[in-house]
Amino acid sequence: MPRKGMRSLLFSPKMSTPSSPVSYFPSPSRFGFSPSRPSFSESVMNRTLEMGEPIIMKWNPESTTFAKVTSLFYDNRKEAIDFIKWVRNLQKAMKLFITGNSNSEKLVRAQNLMQIAMKRLQKEFYQILSMNRAHLDPESVSTRSSITSVRSSVSDFYDEEDDDDDIRIVNECITEVEDASSIAMADLKLIADCMISCGYAKECLKIYTIIRKSIVDEGIFKLGVVKLSASQVHKMDWNALELRINHWLNAVRTAVKTLFAGERILCDHVFASSDSIRESCFNEITKEGAMILFGFPENVAKNSKKSSDKVYRILEMYTGISDRWPEIDSIFSFSSTAIIKSQALTSLVRLGEYVRTALYVFESDIVKDTSKSLVAGAGIHNLTIDVMNYLSVLSDYSNILSDILADSPPAADRTSFGYVKNRVKVVIDQ
Repeated sequence: MPRKGMRSLLFSPKMSTPSSPVSYFPSPSRFGFSPSRPSFSESVMNRTLEMGEPIIMKWNPESTTFAKVTSLFYDNRKEAIDFIKWVRNLQKAMKLFITGNSNSEKLVRAQNLMQIAMKRLQKEFYQILSMNRAHLDPESVSTRSSITSVRSSVSDFYDEEDDDDDIRIVNECITEVEDASSIAMADLKLIADCMISCGYAKECLKIYTIIRKSIVDEGIFKLGVVKLSASQVHKMDWNALELRINHWLNAVRTAVKTLFAGERILCDHVFASSDSIRESCFNEITKEGAMILFGFPENVAKNSKKSSDKVYRILEMYTGISDRWPEIDSIFSFSSTAIIKSQALTSLVRLGEYVRTALYVFESDIVKDTSKSLVAGAGIHNLTIDVMNYLSVLSDYSNILSDILADSPPAADRTSFGYVKNRVKVVIDQ
């Protein structure tokens, strides 16, 4: 073969020698990695830091005066929602990135950023709770739960011929109250969900319980119910004690229907993402106030002098609890609040014992009466009139007395009490 032909064959472009040894080895990208290309988790972290860091740092209260004096949720609710979104994204990126990168500079940077975000959310959570006391008071919250039924009944209230403007005005008034309460509750839930999912439940719970417990305790005090010792009740004259009982009778109605019910609704809403947290929170907020409220009747029944003429007040207190027992049972349905229901039941038992003892004292007074005076003109004896008037008033509490007397001992065991018990039952049956 000619020399030129051999050269052209050996150095043909199709058989040319590679210019680089790399051509002899497969590309690393064929195996799914590249030394110069970041991993998926690192890419996610890079993008999250790039996009989220400016939003979070803008609201760092320690970096700018603007962030220190301005509320994120009041200034721009859309930006507040974006803030929450990027905090959640940061948390997800950290979980994805942490495997094999625990000492990474980017992970440390992300952790510092998360702490800044949590401080901001704590501040916002506190501000919303503090600045919306009027919209988040138990009465407004408990009323909110029935707004739907109120709104639906508005149309029924007006006739078809009434002006539509009247209906519109009423609906606007309802909407104004509803919106203020709903927005605050929605913001609190948004922040609570975010903080809990990021591992900051303890900080969130602490802020909430301090503020809401103060509202419950203040509400109980304003209703006229204060904690009294056994000796204080024992030394108190009846007029002063009766005033306390009047306060309690008004308080138990408002506390059950509004104060405790409103707190349960709010707590269930804000901490809907965690059953254990909302149970712990509600118990912490209401326990002290509820124990003072439901413990007062037991204190009175045990430490005040048993008197037949005071039995009516005791029956009113018994009714105050028994008539509201379904609501009490529903509101304090958590296992941690069972002690509150137990206290209410104990008060019912003590009040029942007081009533039975008072009836026994009343019958004993009748037996001890030595009056032998005759009634002129074959009239009715004064003692008979007093007894019938007493029994007549007791008949107003027939349902309650049926429950109380059903638990009393048989007449054979306490002869004098048996007479009054049987007479009361006769009045009830009539």
